[in-house]
Order: sequence, then structure tokens, then C-alpha cells
Amino acid sequence: MGNVPSGPDTEVLRRMRLARDAMDRDWADPIDVAAVAARAGYSRYHFVRLFGEVYGETPGAYLARRRIERAQDLLRNANLTVTEVCMLVGFTSLGTFCTRFKQETGMTPTEFRRWARTGGAPAIPGCFVLMWAGGFRKK
Repeated sequence: MGNVPSGPDTEVLRRMRLARDAMDRDWADPIDVAAVAARAGYSRYHFVRLFGEVYGETPGAYLARRRIERAQDLLRNANLTVTEVCMLVGFTSLGTFCTRFKQETGMTPTEFRRWARTGGAPAIPGCFVLMWAGGFRKK
């Protein structure tokens, strides 16, 4: 019998889960990868390598994907502009948001909204969504 390659040990998996939970919890805030790495107990570069090994994508790609998922929900259900959605989900650049959104979904945010709202329930008024989300944060 040969040696069977093993994946990351349970301590690494636990630390990666803590880091991913922190990103899931604070997804709308500016997130510093070095701070998340420190919370997990790793240097930034070691953390990025381990995160990719465990989850199959970089922390930045994971966070962007999660933000796009949140944006899809807002575009589908809330009466907000694309710019408002962009800022609410944690992007600081409308251009980056639109590019990432199209890479992830194959549609622009406006096309996605039009597609998602055909025959659906009426949108939630934007003022309610902004009130629930705490409005725009001052940077």
C-alpha cells in the first residue's frame, strides 16, 4: 500500500471556517485580508494559499461572489438603483461591481433585474431596504 495524500488537518479547517464566517458576517464592510488572516492565526500569504486549498478560490474571489449573491437578491426584490445596490453590498466602484456581476451571472445588473422581475412580486421600496441596512455608511 502506498501513502494516501491527505487534505488539510482539522485545525486548519477550523481556522479557515472561522475566517470564512468572519467574511460572511462582515461582507458589506471593507474587509482587510491581512486582518482576517491574523484572526485565523496565519500570515496573509499563507492564509490566501490555505484558503484556496480548502475552498478552491481566493478569499477575495469568495467575498466578491458572496457580495454578488447578496446583490442578486437586492436587484430581484428591492426598488434600489444599481449604484445603491453596489454600495450596500460592499463594492466601492460601480465599474468593478458591474464587471464582477457580469462575470458571475453572465448579465449586467440591469439585465439581471429585468430578467428576475418578469412576473414576480412587486419590489420592496428602497427606503425600507436602506433603513434596514442602516443607510450608507460614512467612509
